[in-house]
Amino acid sequence: MPFRFPRALTLSAFATVLALSACGSGTQGEPAAGAAPKAQDQAPEQAQNQAGAAFPVTIDSALGKATITAQPKRIVTLGQGSAETAIALGTVPVGIESYAWGSDPKTGYLPWIHEAVTKAGGTLPKQFDGGEDIDVETIVELAPDVILAPWSGITKEQYAVLSGIAPTVAYPDLPWSTNWDQQIEIIAKALGRPADGPKLIEQTRARLADAAATRPAYKDVSFSYVYTTGPGTLGVFKPEEQRVEMLTSLGLRVDPVVETFKETEGTDSALIGLENARKLAGSDLIFTFYTDAKTRKEIEAQKLYAAIPAVGRGGVVASDDNPFVTASSIINPLTVPWVIDRYLPLIDKAVATVEK
Repeated sequence: MPFRFPRALTLSAFATVLALSACGSGTQGEPAAGAAPKAQDQAPEQAQNQAGAAFPVTIDSALGKATITAQPKRIVTLGQGSAETAIALGTVPVGIESYAWGSDPKTGYLPWIHEAVTKAGGTLPKQFDGGEDIDVETIVELAPDVILAPWSGITKEQYAVLSGIAPTVAYPDLPWSTNWDQQIEIIAKALGRPADGPKLIEQTRARLADAAATRPAYKDVSFSYVYTTGPGTLGVFKPEEQRVEMLTSLGLRVDPVVETFKETEGTDSALIGLENARKLAGSDLIFTFYTDAKTRKEIEAQKLYAAIPAVGRGGVVASDDNPFVTASSIINPLTVPWVIDRYLPLIDKAVATVEK
């Protein structure tokens, strides 16, 4: 996906390579209502008492410890997925890192965030620049109680600055390496709702499982999810990568050949080169994305790429709709419900090309 590809690249770095997830309160940072799926179903007073009992809490990360002394009311998020998880857990952040590439041009927000907040009449978070050049001044003005960045690429130097503003929760291991369910658990702990993390994870998995149950034929279909960084290049995402996990959660099977490719260090992907496109001959379907129509035309015009059997017979699931590409690339409590009903018809069309 354009925002975490591979793990080691920052948001702005990947954008360069390519030439280039609801709230009831009317004030930012206060408990939300109606986020989907919603983890907590206790009475407000009961939930508040449980959250209060969870503090102080200290969360370790690869960059340092964050000690949160009381339930945060003003949350700032960096990277991907933290804003959506906070909303689903009941709190709308006061500020979030902007992601123009995947946002709706009309609203300027990722559509699932905009929909979740506005549907319940909440106040949209302020957006600010992130990546390599974090807008620290705006973060200071937002006066956060906590900064959540467990799935991000913040550096040691950035962490030092951010932790001077508020307790900052970074990634537990490597940049952009936190699993989606691990991220939910971390954020639930930081917000004083550790018991709600597993509930939210289960609800997200159940939404995918429910969709899979409507498509039993998918279990017999293999696929590879490929990417390019321009003409002449080719890579594949490994099974543990989130966009691939979303598809396997829907019942599709990763082509076994993918496991034979050596993973590029620090990523969930393998650069195999266009000359190895023929090795994907056993994939019933090819999944990919394009940054724009011009790039798509260039990629599909390559003879080696066009010779992949699935490509030749139209068994490709691809989109150059940036919000869709973004939502189908990350698993979190808001992206999954938003993207599934948009995804299934595209997959169905490609599956119909498979001869069994």
